[in-house]
Amino acid sequence: MVIFKSIALPPGRGYAARLLVIGLLSLGAIALGRAVEGQTWPRFGPQTAYAYPFASSRHRQDQRTLEQSMSFYQGRVQQNPTDGLDQATLANLYIQMARATGNNSWYLLAEKTAQQSLANLPVSNDGAVLALAQIAEAQHDFATTVRLAASVASPSALSQVVTAKLALGEVDAAAAIADSLAEQYPSLGSLTLRALTHAAQGQDPQALEDFQRAIAAEEPTDTAGSAQTRVFLGRFYAQRGDYKTAQGLYREALEIVPDYPLAHLQMAELATVKGQYRTAKYHYQAVGGPIALHGLARLQALQGRPADEAWDSAEQELRRTIEGNAFGHRRDLAHLLLERGDPADRSEAVALMEAEAAQRRDAQTLDLLAWALMEAGRWPEAQQVVREALDHGVCNADLAYRAGDIAAALHHPEQAEQFFRLAMAFNPTFSPQTRQRLGLIPQN
Repeated sequence: MVIFKSIALPPGRGYAARLLVIGLLSLGAIALGRAVEGQTWPRFGPQTAYAYPFASSRHRQDQRTLEQSMSFYQGRVQQNPTDGLDQATLANLYIQMARATGNNSWYLLAEKTAQQSLANLPVSNDGAVLALAQIAEAQHDFATTVRLAASVASPSALSQVVTAKLALGEVDAAAAIADSLAEQYPSLGSLTLRALTHAAQGQDPQALEDFQRAIAAEEPTDTAGSAQTRVFLGRFYAQRGDYKTAQGLYREALEIVPDYPLAHLQMAELATVKGQYRTAKYHYQAVGGPIALHGLARLQALQGRPADEAWDSAEQELRRTIEGNAFGHRRDLAHLLLERGDPADRSEAVALMEAEAAQRRDAQTLDLLAWALMEAGRWPEAQQVVREALDHGVCNADLAYRAGDIAAALHHPEQAEQFFRLAMAFNPTFSPQTRQRLGLIPQN
């Protein structure tokens, strides 16, 4: 028998403050979510708490400095190819360039350089070990990331462990490390990490507080970090229906780092949700690449225009990144196949997501795996996957809505309604139209 406590819905457009356990799934116990207590969260206005206090041109200076540093250490390595420390430094500079440009070839160069560094200096070479840990993370090999980073005693190594454990779905372990790290080193990076662990546990007020503390602790030497934290906070607000605040944060990120790909992608997604398709197209075109092509195909489908060629172009580009490439977009390809809605793609989508879930089990991965299993008619398995995702307490409207779809398919209408109401409690704007605009249900 399935028993539910009542779910208090938010007054007006309030947000989840503290979460309460509200029920059981028909096939086992699970913490489904928490009720809204009616607390209204602060919303940032222009030029307030998230405004960047330093010169916005700093990023361009940082980019030039990075290029100059790479050139300098390349020269040193050429002069002394048996030195391990210079090669370790160069490997980490290549990783910075990969993140700044989105070009994965820099990771390949970094990996080769870090391996040579360790061959030259196999002990007391933390820089090379951390470089390989970061490369493993980029390859979605999070178990290796944890193993390598845990062997190094430094704040940056602990940060790597936190992000990897979040990806593995080890949320409580990640939160414990992040809390210790933030208490010892309350910086932009450590506080942002702790905010992300709070959000993964459904502790939204604590997450918001840490995001704000992180921005207050930022320094002019880390423009990329300042932009990234604002994008993460903007996404936090967008997932709870506060699109105005999210848009302001994304715009501020683009002021700090012009043409920042992650900010453009989030701006495009937000514009799509709001039905501002021309604006969304602009931001996707500013990024380029397979993810942007996927977004552009979605826009055509949403506008009722023939989108077969657009879907195919995005699919081909995603497949190209996967073939023989450890940095490929396997999860993104599965998402495209599911969203396009061709029944012939279902078995491949399941296979892709099962392979991806073997390496990472964060909320987004589990959500897509559950969707793939649903499309394949494997409802009990889909229910188990959603149970795992919600068990951490994350306030994810789509996961709650998907749990409702599963309950309805398994002939539990009252339970399904509870889940649908829970989804609206997490995000009062989360309608079937929103799901379609986010690409969370088939477009066809």
